[in-house]
Amino acid sequence: MEKTRQQFSLWYFLIVFLAILAMQNFLFAPHAANLAYSEFKTLLQAGKIDKIELGERTISGTLKPDGLAGLLPNKQIEELKRAGEGKEHRFVTVRVDDPNLVKELEAAKVRFAGQIESKWLSTLLSWILPAVVFFALWGFIMKRMGGAAGGFMEIGKSRAKVYMEKQTGVTFEDVAGVGEAKEELKEIIEFLRNPKAYGKLGARMPKGVLLVGPPGTGKTLLARAVAGEASVPFFSISGSEFVEMFVGVGAARVRDLFEQARGKAPAIIFIDELDALGRARGAYPLAGGHDEKEQTLNQLLSEMDGFDPSQGLVLLAATNRPEILDPALLRAGRFDRQVLVDRPDKKGRMDILRVHLKKAHLAADVDPEQIAALTPGFSGADLANLVNEAALLATRRGAEAVGLDDFTAAVERIVAGLEKKNRLLNPKEREIVAFHEMGHALVALSLPGTDPVHKVSIIPRGIGALGYTIQRPTEDRYLMTREELENKMAVLLGGRASEHIVFGHLSTGAADDLAKVTDIARGMVMRYGMDAKLGHVAYEAEHPAFLQMPDAMPRMREYSEETAREIDRAVRDILQTAFDRASAVLNERRETLERGAHELLAHETLTEGALRELLEPGLPAAAAAGAAQPE
Repeated sequence: MEKTRQQFSLWYFLIVFLAILAMQNFLFAPHAANLAYSEFKTLLQAGKIDKIELGERTISGTLKPDGLAGLLPNKQIEELKRAGEGKEHRFVTVRVDDPNLVKELEAAKVRFAGQIESKWLSTLLSWILPAVVFFALWGFIMKRMGGAAGGFMEIGKSRAKVYMEKQTGVTFEDVAGVGEAKEELKEIIEFLRNPKAYGKLGARMPKGVLLVGPPGTGKTLLARAVAGEASVPFFSISGSEFVEMFVGVGAARVRDLFEQARGKAPAIIFIDELDALGRARGAYPLAGGHDEKEQTLNQLLSEMDGFDPSQGLVLLAATNRPEILDPALLRAGRFDRQVLVDRPDKKGRMDILRVHLKKAHLAADVDPEQIAALTPGFSGADLANLVNEAALLATRRGAEAVGLDDFTAAVERIVAGLEKKNRLLNPKEREIVAFHEMGHALVALSLPGTDPVHKVSIIPRGIGALGYTIQRPTEDRYLMTREELENKMAVLLGGRASEHIVFGHLSTGAADDLAKVTDIARGMVMRYGMDAKLGHVAYEAEHPAFLQMPDAMPRMREYSEETAREIDRAVRDILQTAFDRASAVLNERRETLERGAHELLAHETLTEGALRELLEPGLPAAAAAGAAQPE
């Protein structure tokens, strides 16, 4: 446990100094009554002054104690008695320019003498006070610039937080859904517990382990669990904390971090968001210079080459953008091992839910397997948020326990957005939305191999969705055939086709559908080689990225204008075929489409059971959980 460091402040010195001066003036200053100069002259002429001291600015002295009545007001006499405290009446008055004063003093036979006034205090304050103010202001500015790490003098110190095992409070029991990643890291734990055992056969532990995966999958939680299991000091720092406005600070912090860790080995150094520190050097020449970042990265590379893993020091790092990291950082001998922490499958989601459901008061109908089926593609953080949202919904309706309906409503809220019941649509718009959503549902229920429909609603949700259709896949899918992609595009275009068939026009409600089907069709042509005329050629390389973000810079096109024209034509043909297919299904089942749309207008929401009763026999039955298609 680190000792608390006492910081000296110049303000403390200034306060004490002023207090001493005040006490000195109070204790040692003579007690005297203030007289006007005219009153002083009256007392002098009356022979009531005993002796005086002449200063440069003041005249002070003592009065004879008798016979003051009639010469001064009674109030002034009482003040003189109090100042004299029963002994002698002292007074003070301001000296004015009076050339005859000395002659008058001699004539009255008053003892007088000059007084040397001490100016050391004013002189001292004139030098010290500006210096104190300057250094106090300088210290305040430097502390603000240096941040909470200890001010300007400690700006090169590492900001890593040190956690001991009892403080992390996280073990592998708290981490679920990433079984393969845990198995990879268990070897690190055994090494930290017994470093010498791993050198018997000539093996060495990896110097660095890089955790990669989408946001919210538990990379940071895994690193803390490793420290908790190994019972060793855990140095945690974010990559962005290395870079400051001062050149060389990042490199100094890297050195300081590794020095601290060596002093407490065996230990774990964990750098979160490594992409903030380890971005490839020279990757973006048009974005300006990055000398400070590159200097920090070079220092990190040097430290990784210099430390010996046999000392019991392990470097863990996490990132969700491995594609932008510097290749020198990922080579063997630095981050030797990369561990993928991906979104969990159905079994993994069940395990994660069991961890989070321990904290909730559940109803008897809640089954983690059913909730896991409702949430394909959810990360660990999404599932934790889901449990919290379900608990909030149950609390809002005054329930005693969280039921399965609360989890279903929470999934819809996360996937499709918050219900906007106060967003009132006019009757014509409601009718268009009803036919649009029923078009999605009817095409999905009519085509083979599509995800079953769970719910259809015309209640507005989210930012711009006027209605939504939720499909639930019965299992996790990792590959899709051309036929399945074509069916998915037909379902997406079912709403637009329904509007065209019933009303004879098209609306803006299909904007999101068009963006999705265009992306699927372009991927079929350019990435998956699924167009017969263009052949088995990848015209656009797929760049694996865990962050679903558009590219900041346009990619170089590596094909001719003629090929680009063929690609556009192929994409357009695929989309037109999918639209015609959806239109054919809806024309064939026009009566069912009309009946379903009117039921949707009457009830606003149709569930899986209502859809089964509504649609004619022979259609595929709907089953389990999935993603929404908001309009």
